[in-house]
Amino acid sequence: MDNNSQGSGGLKGGLGGLFGGGGAPEYSNTELAGVPLTGMSPLSPYLNVDPRYLVQDTDEFILPTGANKTRGRFELAFFTIGGSCMTGATLGALNGLRMGLKETRDMAWSKPRNVQILNMVTRQGASWANSLGSVALLYSAFGVAIEKARGAEDDINTVTAGTLTGMLFKSSGGLKSAARGGLVGLAVSGAYALYNNWDHLTGSSPSSRLY
Repeated sequence: MDNNSQGSGGLKGGLGGLFGGGGAPEYSNTELAGVPLTGMSPLSPYLNVDPRYLVQDTDEFILPTGANKTRGRFELAFFTIGGSCMTGATLGALNGLRMGLKETRDMAWSKPRNVQILNMVTRQGASWANSLGSVALLYSAFGVAIEKARGAEDDINTVTAGTLTGMLFKSSGGLKSAARGGLVGLAVSGAYALYNNWDHLTGSSPSSRLY
C-alpha cells in the first residue's frame, strides 16, 4: 500500500513537473528578505518603480546646443505657404463649383456642361491658391527679415509683417488701395496676436480654454 502511494505520488510529481502543474515553490522569510514588495507577489526588482517618476509634467526632448524649443519663422514659413495654397485651392474649387452650377443651371446635364463646370472649378482653385500663397509668401518673407533685423521674436514682428504684407499685396492699385490693404493686414495680424496672448491678458490657464 505504501509502495503504491509512493509510486502514485512520484508519478504525479513527475507529470506535474513535466507539464508545469506542480505546486508553487515555497520560499523562506530569509530568502524573501531582500526582495522589494509593491503590494503584490514578489517580482523583479526592476519593476519596483515609483509611479511619480513616470509622470511628465513638461515636454522632455533633446535639443542641439543653442536651439530654441519653438520653431522659428523660417521653419514655419514652409508650412504657412503650403497650407495657404492648399486652403486657397480648396476654397477656390468650392467657389468655382458654385459659380459653375449657377451659370449652367439652364443647361441639361451633358458633357459640355460638365466641362464648363470643371473649367470654372480649375480656374477659381488656381486663382485662390495663387492669391493666398502669395500673401503667405510675403508675410513669411517679411516676418523672417524683421526677426533677423531686430534679433527678437515677438508680436511686433507679427503685426509689422501683416501690415507690410497687406500694403505690398494691394500696392498695384495705388496709394489708397495700399493703405486699405495695410489696414486689413494690421487688423488681421493684430487679431491673431491678441488671440495668442489671450491667456496672458486674462490670466487664465491654457487648459481652461475650449478650442
